[in-house]
Amino acid sequence: MLHETDDLFSSAWPDGPAAPKLVGAAPARALAYPELRYMGSKRRLLPWIHAVLDELDFESALDPFCGTGCVAYLMKAMGRRVTASDFLLFPSIIAAATVGNSSAMLDSGTLGRLLSHAPDDDFIARTFDGVFFTAADRAFLDRVSAGLRALDDPDRRAVGYAALFRSCLKRQPRGVFTVSGDLARYDDGRRDLRLSLEEHFHEQVEAFNAVVFSNGRDCGAMRADALAIDPSDYDLVYLDPPYVPRSDDNCYVKRYHFLEGLASYWKDVELMPQTKVKKIAKRYTPFSYRRTALAAFEALFERFARSTIVLSYSSNGYPDLATLEGLLSRYKSRVTVHERPHRYHFGTHGSVKRASVTEYLIVGR
Repeated sequence: MLHETDDLFSSAWPDGPAAPKLVGAAPARALAYPELRYMGSKRRLLPWIHAVLDELDFESALDPFCGTGCVAYLMKAMGRRVTASDFLLFPSIIAAATVGNSSAMLDSGTLGRLLSHAPDDDFIARTFDGVFFTAADRAFLDRVSAGLRALDDPDRRAVGYAALFRSCLKRQPRGVFTVSGDLARYDDGRRDLRLSLEEHFHEQVEAFNAVVFSNGRDCGAMRADALAIDPSDYDLVYLDPPYVPRSDDNCYVKRYHFLEGLASYWKDVELMPQTKVKKIAKRYTPFSYRRTALAAFEALFERFARSTIVLSYSSNGYPDLATLEGLLSRYKSRVTVHERPHRYHFGTHGSVKRASVTEYLIVGR
């Protein structure tokens, strides 16, 4: 097994004080992808991921744990036929807006109709009073949600939802929906906390319109369980599952339940009204538990054994690197590990420490 330490930046930490100096730059289009405050996002690692992917021979790719969609979008910008998927609804909608969508944008006329649409319910205003956002923000969400649901074009609707999700992440303190209450107590002067949701939405519509493009290939997005996807149509599979951390948990629903509910206007989720932040019931995934994670990884490797496998992983996860290499070697004759230091940002308040880890790309061919 081959281990390679990749030095693509002048600083050991790409988000540290030293300005990064790219050795092999990713497509400029991919680097312009909107950065979402999302646990485990690989947005800052795109130049390194590109350098690894660019050495591999593939025309079609699957990203079944797409999250923010930035890696799937990178592969689209590389000219590949890409399918992005996630087991949560709201990330799959973001992928539909940016990966599956090749031409649809929210023009000024459509945007005007969205903003003037009459709400058909006040569910957000009622349910999240005193929990998230201001009264005006919640009324805006009820109104624009109704307008988005009324849109006939699914691609334009996806762009609108992507803009709305990022607006909520920017407006919400710390970018997660585990904290609630008066926004003023979190106000540290940042612009994101001072803009209204409607003001954010105008900006984010422009941001997501700007990344819509066609690469001439038939790209797509869907919501699916990675272990249920037909594996037969992909030269390469990029895997970034939610690994079990050494502390806390990897529950995306706990942190982003509001966005998952917003994606369907809480029609297809189980609301837990007794909880302080009005959580929704989380879906089971074997990647969240030590007792099931190992078998889940092996099932992934077996399912996609015919494709080149690129596994994104981190040194603070379970199982460890040696175990994953051993598992992948059962299905691949050549396993190469690329590694580099990285810092994750899980919040912006003073008590949050930067999580310094070694990031891995484990390639099986």
